[in-house]
Amino acid sequence: MRRWFLPENGDVLGLLNEQATVTLRGLDALVAWSEGDAAAERTVRDAEHEADRARRHLMTEVLAAFSPPLEPEDIYELSERLDAVLNGAKNTVREAALMNMPPDPPCAKMAVFLRDGVSHIAAAFAALVSDATLATAEADAAIKCVRGIERAYRLAMSELLAVEDTREVTGRRELYRRYARLGEALESVAARVWYSVVKKR
Repeated sequence: MRRWFLPENGDVLGLLNEQATVTLRGLDALVAWSEGDAAAERTVRDAEHEADRARRHLMTEVLAAFSPPLEPEDIYELSERLDAVLNGAKNTVREAALMNMPPDPPCAKMAVFLRDGVSHIAAAFAALVSDATLATAEADAAIKCVRGIERAYRLAMSELLAVEDTREVTGRRELYRRYARLGEALESVAARVWYSVVKKR
């Protein structure tokens, strides 16, 4: 009888996974945009708005949950840090438009690493409760993708030394830095996956 009076638990993990799915769709669009599909900019921006809605729904369910599968603080941090990745992607395409600086092959290479890293994060989220070993392995794989971004960034920046057009150098440098910061945001999510798993031990 007592259980009739207990608050219900919403599908908190399902909603976190939904946010990850939307984020991955946005990063797929970032790859397409970085490879030259200008129309994909709209998809990146739409995905960012959809992810914001998913995150608000998740936070509402976390507040109402009687006994969430992870501590509310961890769910909040994982969601917020993942949100920063897609926000950064949206800001990257907007900044490129403002500078009239279309993406180039180094941008495309970094975008693929980013997309692959978010794919690993989505897999880590799905395994957070059921398989801690898999969750941390996926987080490590995401960090490996970040290292790929760093290598591509350094190479792209070094190649700018041969460019004489000051406007081109300035615009490219800013765009490359945007991608590098996206990598930093991605690594922050992976670090929180590890922290959330360690806390449950």
